[in-house]
Amino acid sequence: MRSRIAMCLGVLAVVCLVLAPVAAAQNSDVPRTPSGHPDLSGTYDVSTLTPMQRPTEYGEKKFLTDEEAAEIAERERSRNVERNRPSDPDRGAPPQGGDGSAGAAGNVGGYNSFWIDRGSGAFKIDGQWRTSILIDPPNGRFPPQTEARREAQRVAREARSGGVRRRNNDGTAYWLEAGLDAPGPYDNMEQRGFAERCLLAFSSTAGPPTLPNYFYNNHKRIVQGEDTVVILVEMVHDARIVRMNAEHDPPEIRKWLGDSIGWWEGDTLVVETTNFRDRPAFGQGSENMTVTERFGRIDADTLLYNFTVEDSTVWSAPFTGEYVWPRSDNKMFEYACHEGNYALEGIMRGARLLEAEFRGEEPEGVANPTR
Repeated sequence: MRSRIAMCLGVLAVVCLVLAPVAAAQNSDVPRTPSGHPDLSGTYDVSTLTPMQRPTEYGEKKFLTDEEAAEIAERERSRNVERNRPSDPDRGAPPQGGDGSAGAAGNVGGYNSFWIDRGSGAFKIDGQWRTSILIDPPNGRFPPQTEARREAQRVAREARSGGVRRRNNDGTAYWLEAGLDAPGPYDNMEQRGFAERCLLAFSSTAGPPTLPNYFYNNHKRIVQGEDTVVILVEMVHDARIVRMNAEHDPPEIRKWLGDSIGWWEGDTLVVETTNFRDRPAFGQGSENMTVTERFGRIDADTLLYNFTVEDSTVWSAPFTGEYVWPRSDNKMFEYACHEGNYALEGIMRGARLLEAEFRGEEPEGVANPTR
């Protein structure tokens, strides 16, 4: 028995001697700062077709086959070919007020495929195609929300909408069906969502957690110093400052992107964020949320981004996700959010005109509420 143990230990020692130089070689390929930490600085394109939550038909299936991944990529390519077909110059005008669908302004026309970059395929980690960004719970989906959270969301929605149940744009002031002076979702500009007002990036692209957009503007940029790390996102040019080796701000100081502090655990940058406002960028969370992020290098051109979200007032359990950030040579430019600079005035003015029409008033005399 002792001889077998000695032989196994000897084999293990040989294996360790063989593997150690390989690991060292891999580490030597990672760019480092003067202090010896991995240099995470750079621009990354995180666009991907891998969804945040795993489609229910996959169950606990964590990986795609090569054939399934190729099918996803081909489906997106074919969709883009169809979207890029020339428009019929003789087509008629869309119906007044739109067609009632959820597209831009009732689908009267908005962004076409020229502006959209959702990604070209799924992503791989350790050579395997992932079915979702979420990896825990094992089904790759959000844990159930608490009953208290569901009720709080219902109350908040009613407050923002003036108590009017939202419905598709049909070109009418439908909120006045409850009364000619009834409150509505366009009574105040601050009732409109953060994305519509260009205050925060869409779909938690700024985070935390920092996620793909699944639409466009999927670049992230990291600027790394010894005392601070800045995470800049292309979408709405949100910048989050991580204070290294610091303490969190007092709990009464709240921020849209939270208060982020960081430290190194070996070659992994760990970032913990708390102190959120009541409506954080990750819209499903609350002011009680704690997000722990881990940034590490897979190789010189790829980061592995891992995050865990904890908020017992919202979800019945924490959840964890991860995905890759490939380096990009593209430059990031300012995100000029024209919807917030100009179109919000038009949104409010349009609501006043619809209300005047609903009441049978002359719309020409309706004042612009933004001036």
